[in-house]
Amino acid sequence: MPDIEAKLKFLQAPETYGESGPFLECIETHMSWVFLVDKWAFKLKKPVCFPFLDFTTLKAREFYCREEVRLNARMAPAIYLGVVALQWHDGAFALVPEAQLPAPGETVDWLVLMRRLPLHRMLLQLIASHNVAPKDIDALVDLLGTFYRAAPVAGVSANDYLARFQHEQVSNRELLLRPQFQLRDAALAIDRLGVALSQGADLLRARASGSRVLDGHGDLRPDHVFLLQPPVVIDCLEFNPQLRQVDPFDEIAYLSLECEMAGAPWIGPHLMAGVAAALGDPPQPALMHLYTAHRALLRARLAMAHLLDPQPRSPEKWPPLAERYMTRALAATDAFTSTMRHGTP
Repeated sequence: MPDIEAKLKFLQAPETYGESGPFLECIETHMSWVFLVDKWAFKLKKPVCFPFLDFTTLKAREFYCREEVRLNARMAPAIYLGVVALQWHDGAFALVPEAQLPAPGETVDWLVLMRRLPLHRMLLQLIASHNVAPKDIDALVDLLGTFYRAAPVAGVSANDYLARFQHEQVSNRELLLRPQFQLRDAALAIDRLGVALSQGADLLRARASGSRVLDGHGDLRPDHVFLLQPPVVIDCLEFNPQLRQVDPFDEIAYLSLECEMAGAPWIGPHLMAGVAAALGDPPQPALMHLYTAHRALLRARLAMAHLLDPQPRSPEKWPPLAERYMTRALAATDAFTSTMRHGTP
């Protein structure tokens, strides 16, 4: 049976896709390879296992390919086109669309087929080129408001919802306080978030008990937002339902944080006000500060986790980025404390 190297060699060849020109691009992430060809993108999941996912079996990869298509149809309906079988027959590979199955070969893997999106319309790129206008964010608010109004309630208990934040704190301490990292202010940022979580526990419980925790996107970042007409949001977390069980305003805090870190702090308040109006559910300021601090510390942890890879890419990048996030987490916990002290949670 062909191994992963043989699969990659086939998928990186221009002739695989009937292209006469050179192979355009292969993007590798922690969990997949994406092959960009002409108007299409083909995504192959890596046979990896992490604490939050297991792609080690063919059955699992097929299931999560199908889940990726199903779930992303919610906010990117014309982008995710279906699944494609990678088949092995008579010593050769072939890509077979699902509509042409069954076929003579043996399916040895599965890929997600997507339309290729214009990178210059990615929100992250538009922020970098200073080409985002309030009307663009209004269109994104319309998409998000419609999505959250239709999203099913996750059914998470109040105590379980709070426990998830406390569990993330355990992971923050375990990774960010490793002696080899020597991160400035890591202990302070973690301790202050711990205090804020204790003081804001009732705010978090109330979101769950009030049916405000939904089956959301799970990874709402500006590099997953494309300001087309209408906008689309891609790459939701298909591999772990619990990670998609979110308060919409936790996701808005996350997207706002990332836009601010990219250089557009005005987007967050615009988003928050628009989504609050769309949902008829304006969140307390203290809650937004708490969500922002939580997300900032999580992003610091994920940045440093790159250095645990056997051969980390751009290792010099991650400690300064983590420290930027921790500085933002400290600012958010300070704002939370001030808001709570003045009696406006």
